[in-house]
Amino acid sequence: MKRKLIVVLSLSFIAFMIGLFVFYWMKDDQSRWQVALGGILAGGLPLVLLFMKNIPFNIPVLLGYFVSLFCTLYLGSIAGFYLKFSWWDSTLHVYKGMLVGFVAIALYCYHIPETSIKDVSRWILFLFILSLAVMSSVVWEIYEFVGDRLITHTMQRGGNKDTMYDLLCGLAGGLAVSVYGITKVRA
Repeated sequence: MKRKLIVVLSLSFIAFMIGLFVFYWMKDDQSRWQVALGGILAGGLPLVLLFMKNIPFNIPVLLGYFVSLFCTLYLGSIAGFYLKFSWWDSTLHVYKGMLVGFVAIALYCYHIPETSIKDVSRWILFLFILSLAVMSSVVWEIYEFVGDRLITHTMQRGGNKDTMYDLLCGLAGGLAVSVYGITKVRA
């Protein structure tokens, strides 16, 4: 079931982004066709999971990834929600912090045998989830910084204030899932 879902979602998202790429390429809208090109690559990334014997991520995490791509790439960048709604960027950073937190829980459950989970400290799980969520926020901000310097000049409109606010939002999302993780995963 997960394999079919990955194939259907990936190919659908790739087809959608190819359509946008061609449309904006023909309109000579460089900013939007570049986003669509990135969407093609990001949409194909989950196909790598098909080479694994067991896919560690559950269906909600997989769906959450594609929701994140759609909201970030299409709604945020192409449809202009980042410019139309001041809350859009921070909301997505909270969501992505939460998504990566759930990815951390899935990896934890995948790699730690069930018989050993009760022997692992709650705080190790808490720190693992929070660290992965915060690290993803930091890597995303580095991506925005490099993208602004090399390509678009539109990712960090608020400069340092925007970066710090985004990091705090990612931290908040990761913190919420970390608390969830230590109360529900070990139960």
